[in-house]
Amino acid sequence: MRASIAVVSLALALAATAPVPAAETLSPEETVKQYLAALKAGNFDRAYELISKAMKQGKDKEVWVKEQKTGMAFADVKIFDFTVYPGKVEGDVAHVPNVLSSQDRFVNQLGLTEYELYTLVKENGVWKVDQQIIVEPGEVPKWFPEKGGGTAPSH
Repeated sequence: MRASIAVVSLALALAATAPVPAAETLSPEETVKQYLAALKAGNFDRAYELISKAMKQGKDKEVWVKEQKTGMAFADVKIFDFTVYPGKVEGDVAHVPNVLSSQDRFVNQLGLTEYELYTLVKENGVWKVDQQIIVEPGEVPKWFPEKGGGTAPSH
């Protein structure tokens, strides 16, 4: 009995420490999901691995992570949920829509739903988050399927 408990414990420990999928294998949508999950969890080291050189602004990981932690704490950012929708790929650029439920101290104090559009670029064959914008109300139908379009939340 002890041996089987030890085996189960070892299997659970290994599963808990399983590596995150390599960025090379991620689709644009999966890259956005991983990025948002990292931000939601406060795992800025992981988020750094998923962003483009342009988003890093020449900063090394330690500096970028420290700035993100400080900024998120100062703005009291809370990410509650997100739903990533299928993107559109054109060569080495992808546009991935996302519906974000979050709240912060300055821009979204009421926790309103935000329609976002992420631009990703391929760097050395790997998709990287390059930019995020809020979609204007008139552009929402272009990027987001009708309600009930069969897309399940993807967090």
